[in-house]
Amino acid sequence: MEILTGSTVRGAAGNFSDGSRLNILAALQEAPMTATHNSSSAPFVELHQSFSSYIAAISAFVDELMRFIRLFMGKLGTAREAEEELEIAIHEALANAVIHGNRENRMKQVHVACRCRMDGEVLVTVRDEGEGFDSRSVPDPSEAQRLLLTHGRGLHLMRALMDEVSFEENGTVVRMRKRLKS
Repeated sequence: MEILTGSTVRGAAGNFSDGSRLNILAALQEAPMTATHNSSSAPFVELHQSFSSYIAAISAFVDELMRFIRLFMGKLGTAREAEEELEIAIHEALANAVIHGNRENRMKQVHVACRCRMDGEVLVTVRDEGEGFDSRSVPDPSEAQRLLLTHGRGLHLMRALMDEVSFEENGTVVRMRKRLKS
């Protein structure tokens, strides 16, 4: 794990893989936590973490990542509904990376970066090691013939719940932005 504050300070290192826990609080105790401000954006803290493409690891990872987000954003008076929307979108992005991107190959990693800005904005980047896809070719799950399907709603949910979602590097990277400040 790597935690950044401001734009240049580096933090602690650690691993998250196949059931081990992301220990944010221990890492924060080791990392310098004086957020800096640069002229182009608000002060921020950023977490970088990777985990093996293992479905059972997703929920625990999301729980710990949301704890990280709440630790920094809670003092800003964030709206609970916005936090829940962010949590669902992160879960969907990670599930897509593990299942569709890396095809559940435990030898491949999912890489996550989460930046919490002091102005209430959260930026999450999820990168898989798969071949990618064209996000524009994914069918709309709200079409009549797709309403009863039990899959295919992840991208739709992410777009509906986040302020901004973009796909880069042939679909192997998803960037999501959400303003949490109430």
